[in-house]
Amino acid sequence: MQIRIAVPDGAFAIALTLHMAFLEFEPLYTPEAFATTISSPDQIRRRLNEGPIWVAMQDDAVVGTVSVVPDGDDLYIRGMAVGPAARGSGIGCELVKQVEDYATRRGFKRLYLSATPFLIGAIRLYEKCGFVRNDDGPDNLFGTPLFTMEKKLGG
Repeated sequence: MQIRIAVPDGAFAIALTLHMAFLEFEPLYTPEAFATTISSPDQIRRRLNEGPIWVAMQDDAVVGTVSVVPDGDDLYIRGMAVGPAARGSGIGCELVKQVEDYATRRGFKRLYLSATPFLIGAIRLYEKCGFVRNDDGPDNLFGTPLFTMEKKLGG
């Protein structure tokens, strides 16, 4: 497995990975929240202009992805996903580590993300990587419940 920066030509593969990763949870989302969570190839291409996107590659296929967008001294993590067949192999931890290394090198003070309460595996991963829940919003995405997790960086 290798992690590399995504390129515009990879937008379809990233969108497909997001779709496959979240498909089993689709009934728990509102239709609007699910559509926003999985992202279209066009949305992925737009996100490339907002901040880096990384892909985890295995046998020339995208098996995981994460993107970030700067927010002042903070870095917001979004679009994190590992395909079902690759879960449990450490790819999620490696993607979080990639984001943390990027944030530390650039002087960001905090990482944060939004999670849905039913993504138990993802929440465990974030907790294992040092994230804790906080009371910041938002508390929903188009009617699907959310909460925020954060990890302070540096001193």
